[in-house]
Parts: sequence; C-alpha cells; structure tokens
Amino acid sequence: MIVITGGAGMIGSVIAHHLNQEGRDDLVIVDSQKHADQWQNLCHRRYEEYLDKEELLPWLESGAEPEAVIHMGAISATTERDWNRLLDDNIRYSQALWQWCADNAVPFLYASSAATYGGGEFGYDDAAEIEHLRPLNAYGYSKHFFDQWALRQAGLGNAPPFWAGFKFFNVYGPNEYHKERMASVVFHAFNQYRDLGTVKLFKSDRADVEDGMQLRDFVYVKDAADVVVWFLEGKGVSGIYNIGTGQARAFKDLATAVMEAAGGAPDITWIDMPDDLKGRYQYYTQANMDKLRAAGYERPFLTLEEGVRDYVQNYLMEPDPYC
Repeated sequence: MIVITGGAGMIGSVIAHHLNQEGRDDLVIVDSQKHADQWQNLCHRRYEEYLDKEELLPWLESGAEPEAVIHMGAISATTERDWNRLLDDNIRYSQALWQWCADNAVPFLYASSAATYGGGEFGYDDAAEIEHLRPLNAYGYSKHFFDQWALRQAGLGNAPPFWAGFKFFNVYGPNEYHKERMASVVFHAFNQYRDLGTVKLFKSDRADVEDGMQLRDFVYVKDAADVVVWFLEGKGVSGIYNIGTGQARAFKDLATAVMEAAGGAPDITWIDMPDDLKGRYQYYTQANMDKLRAAGYERPFLTLEEGVRDYVQNYLMEPDPYC
C-alpha cells in the first residue's frame, strides 16, 4: 500500500497514474480539495481509499502499514503570505509525516521546490550546502525551512530508512487547472490563444533582460512523476534532488511552442508584471542535474516542444483533458 498526499493535485495524480500503469492500485489518496472540479483528477485513477488530509495522521496512528509515503500535498501558491497557514500545512504537517515514517521505518518522499533557490545568486546545485539560500517569497521559505530541518534530522539519525526531497522546477502538464492563477504558463497560454488569438506574457522589468527572454527550466509532469516513482522503487540514495531538465528556456519559446502545437501562428501580447510579483520573480532557473544522474537515473527528459505538444494535443485540445 502506498500513500500519496496531494493525490488529487497535478503531480500527485500523475504519480498515481504512473503507478496504475505499472499495475499498482493499492493506493491511498490523500488531499484537501478546494476546487469544485478537482475530483476530475481522480476519475481515471484506480485506488483503494481516499482520505482528507486531516484524517491521515489518525489513520496512520491507528495501525496502518503503508510501504511508503509520497508527500506531494502542500500550499503551492508562491503568492501566499499567511505564514501561519504555510507553517501548518508546509512545515508542521510534513514534520509529523516524516516523524511517523522515521518511527515506523517507512520510506518518505516529499515535494520541495526550486523556489528555495531564490534569485539564483548561489546557483541551482542540489549537491551544494543550502544554509545560505534566500528564497524570494514565504512559500519558498516554507519549503527551504523543511529541507533544512530534514537534513538536520537525518544528520541526527532521526530519519526514515529511505527518504528523498524533490526540488521541482517549473512543472507543467495535465491536471493543473485547479491551480488557477498558479497553473503553468503553458495552461494559461493555450487558453488565451484559444479564446483571444494571442498569448499574454509579462514584460521584463529588468533592463538587462529583453521581454520574453526570462528563462526557466520547464519540466513536463510525466517526467517529474517518473523520477519520483524511480526513487519509490528503492533506487538512488537518500537526499534532496533537483527535478528539472537541466535546460533553461525562454517564455517566448514556450508561448511559440504552445501556439504551434495548437496549429496556429505565433502572436504575443506584452503586459506589465503584477505588483505582487515584482522583486519576487525568478528571471532564470536551470537545474543542475548531475546529482540525479550520478544516483543512477538515466532516462531522458522531454524537450519543451515535445512536452508542450503532448500536453496541448493529447489533453488540452481533447474533450476529456484529464490525465
């Protein structure tokens, strides 16, 4: 039996999809659904039980014996400013699950974030010390706080028998519609192009960066899920790992890929960056993937064009867009 928190979210539901494809349906899906249509992320899944997030810890304490806990559930909005909510959901809840797994010798895999790297002034190296990192927002700091705590606990010998944290870069793909404003640029770009015939991109508010040339490491959700399942199979070693492609790409490239995948000619409209993102916006991210490759993960990642094409043509343009 495998527990997946955030199992009705984008990454969690695609991990469940991946496991279903491998013949695993002994899954316990855990979530706290806020979007009225989020059940759609589960309608194609095969799983044994569904629990609200508040039911999970009592269920575990009642004598449950999962073989692993995959913890993808969290507040993922980079604009969240209520620190108490982030403390409860992203730190305390994660600490409680870590401790249960440590006490019961159960492997623990959890979602961190590339937001922990802040503005990138210290690079994006998952093999480097993390104490000096300075995230740009409270969400990023909540993830960084837990990463630091996990490493300290591991150093003290208070850790699950196997654990891994994943610094997800810019993940895009099916089952993300419920994230609304926080959904990927691919999702928003497709909807804008379908409805308006153009794609809106933020202008740069830095003199050294041209409009549309903000660079991010965009990783397709199916690739991200594959890495998590690879670790679930007992491969690799405990630690914190980047999950990206290792290739930074421009937002302009992404928008062009979306419009071409949709069968049209590129048309971009430039808009001002919202005030709440100014000073908290990453202009460049690129995952250093050496640590993951050294751990033994050899599968290639889809290019931006390949991932966008699959997402647009096999999901967003289909009557049933859910993976």
